[in-house]
Amino acid sequence: MKKALIICYYWPPAGGPGVQRWLKFATYLKSFDVEPIMYVPSNPEYPIVDEVILNEVPSDIKVLKRPINEPYRFAKMFSKKKTKTMSSGIISEKKISFVEKLLLYVRGNFFIPDARVGWVNPSVDYLEKYISENKIDVAITSGPPHSLHLIGLKLKESIGVKWITDFRDPWTTIHYHKSLRLSESSAKKHKSLESKILNSADQIIVTSPSTKEEFKAITQKPITVITNGYELHDLKPVMDTSFTLAHIGSLLSERNPLLLWDVLAEIAAEDELFREDLKIVLTGVVSEEVKSSISQVGLSKNCILTGYVSHKKALQLQCNAQVLLLLEINSEATKAIIPGKLFEYMLAKRPIIAIGPKGSDMFGILKETKSGASFTSEDKMALKKQITIYYKQYQKGELTVISEGIEKYSRKNLTGNLATLIKKTIAS
Repeated sequence: MKKALIICYYWPPAGGPGVQRWLKFATYLKSFDVEPIMYVPSNPEYPIVDEVILNEVPSDIKVLKRPINEPYRFAKMFSKKKTKTMSSGIISEKKISFVEKLLLYVRGNFFIPDARVGWVNPSVDYLEKYISENKIDVAITSGPPHSLHLIGLKLKESIGVKWITDFRDPWTTIHYHKSLRLSESSAKKHKSLESKILNSADQIIVTSPSTKEEFKAITQKPITVITNGYELHDLKPVMDTSFTLAHIGSLLSERNPLLLWDVLAEIAAEDELFREDLKIVLTGVVSEEVKSSISQVGLSKNCILTGYVSHKKALQLQCNAQVLLLLEINSEATKAIIPGKLFEYMLAKRPIIAIGPKGSDMFGILKETKSGASFTSEDKMALKKQITIYYKQYQKGELTVISEGIEKYSRKNLTGNLATLIKKTIAS
């Protein structure tokens, strides 16, 4: 059995979607003759903690933990709330305070590529010896935080270990990168590190076709798309009796779907039964601007805010909803973003309404699997028509979706693809 050392930051009890990818890869790798050995921080500053997810970690997975010093601990002296938000990668340009500007400047220019960079050298010192003594076949680094790729780079340079980089998100083209208030020299350093990592790794994994195309312009190294996916579960739907449109996950100002609220308000004004049946369920962090927008169109009474819930509860809410909402920032920089919840949505087998930028990769998957309908911010009449169709089907008790080919996105199938790539890298 081949041994893969997997270096990642997000690991249970971290909450949110970032932890699911490698938790599930690690769960299934042994069934493909690859032993995963996790290397994670022992004292991380996770923006969301979900103790329940600890129950999903298989007992036979070896997990190495080493301490990390993060500047977010000191930044909390200025603003605990803003620091927590920033540490999660959530950065807003709206109503930004002086303290936020200062923290962003320090974060972007003094901690390159990110605030976890202090973990790099101590990790390299520890892992050089561990890899040699335990006959590790390949090291895998997953980012963001992209500083973890520097661990892989230094291990590659020092001991020649086979190395795979996993980019769950882009680096210098991620939508919040420009918000970091980078100096010219800092911006160049980010670009230089990105290029060096992409040209030094043996294999590169990305989660979307657009990111693959972006990286192909930087490196000749092989790039493989392995998307996020869904985990099979035995939850049974308890269908909402209301016409529920549910969004699972953070919904912040930049993703505020003004088009959707306007369309729902218009239909509600035209159809009193629709207004009575409509429920908008938002699960997770919701910005004040989103709440205000819903209030302004007169739909506050139709809106339910559940706050953060466990992953299991989130899955149940997805199964129960009449329609699931997939919302992304309307920006060229977000075309490559395929939210992890898309795959769990598909497993729930409820119709999906996606709103995002033209040419979004998530639109392609929805079309391929026939799991829902996609709209840009200019598609008002088409969106209104689709919601009306769904509502009429709901009234008749016929609202469903017949998707195709979603099996390829199961976590186990995706892990098979990963295992093939790992063995290919080791053999090369």
